[in-house]
Amino acid sequence: MMNQPLVSVVIPTYNRGYCLQRCLDSVLIQSYQNVEILLIDDGSEDGTGELVKRLYDGDIRIRYVYKNNKGVAAARNHGLRLAGGEFVALLDSDDIWKPWKLELQLAVMAHLPEVGMVWTDMEAIDATGNVCDPKYLRTMYHAYGWFPDSASLFSGSCALSSIVPKLSMLVGDVSVNFGNIFSPMIMGSLVHTSTVLIRKDRLARVRGFQERFRYAGEDYDFHLRICREGPVAFVDASSIQYQVGMEDQLTRPRYKAFVAVHSLKTIRPILNEERSRISLAPSLINDMLANSYAWLGETLCDRGKRRYARRYFYASLRYKPFRVRLYYLVVLSMITPPIVRRVKQMVRRLKGWQ
Repeated sequence: MMNQPLVSVVIPTYNRGYCLQRCLDSVLIQSYQNVEILLIDDGSEDGTGELVKRLYDGDIRIRYVYKNNKGVAAARNHGLRLAGGEFVALLDSDDIWKPWKLELQLAVMAHLPEVGMVWTDMEAIDATGNVCDPKYLRTMYHAYGWFPDSASLFSGSCALSSIVPKLSMLVGDVSVNFGNIFSPMIMGSLVHTSTVLIRKDRLARVRGFQERFRYAGEDYDFHLRICREGPVAFVDASSIQYQVGMEDQLTRPRYKAFVAVHSLKTIRPILNEERSRISLAPSLINDMLANSYAWLGETLCDRGKRRYARRYFYASLRYKPFRVRLYYLVVLSMITPPIVRRVKQMVRRLKGWQ
């Protein structure tokens, strides 16, 4: 391993002892073996520490660190400070890597030295391990819907077989797309954290994760800043398995407002201060802002915060004043929940008669 660069794998965890072994084992069986695992326990109360000691005591590749609960952003930052590798990979403790993930991404990094981050697609699996969606990235990250194909996102592309023929026979001769995507990332996140591999020198040029985004949205802000610093690459193969439907995932309804608020907090300063760097059409940005404010308003309305919701509906209308549905939502936000339910039932019935 003397000529192989060290990869630091940062894994934050909180009360995930039930699935942690699968996650850790997926790193330990990588075809690329020169890794260190920085397992940052963010105050677990489910015996995670005892589990790690029982299963992995003596494995020098795993460094277990317990800290008081401060959220996933703080846990990741702690791991980044400890990372000694030339490359850093991020992995959530309920996700699972395919055995070839690091080998593939390191080959891409070697072929494209200007690229500071590589990410991939992902599989969605259910609680029993069955694959629900073999290409889940575009389903989970709606910002892809703004762009018809990879050519509208990236300036360059090549076949995986031209970089690493051996792996192309295993995963398919998929495309490797690369370029500067800072502007497209303004439309929303395109990157799933557990799929990334980042050069340490690119990390050094950005701050870590925003710890003020404690509950959700910290990953979009982080990846946007990574993309702001230069070219990145996307491999159109699913290198991880992402479990859907878990009770503790941040995709639960009560976290949606955090995601929406933090996304807007991420992009508003950039739109105000760095508009000249953004190559998107103003009409496209206005569409995105209108949708973002409307989504936040609907999320707040669903949580019973109707007065706050109206504020965001009005903000959405400033960008797109002719969206009839927004006026309907404004009216709904002004009436009591029982009446809202009756109105929605009536609308559904009317749609059923059409």
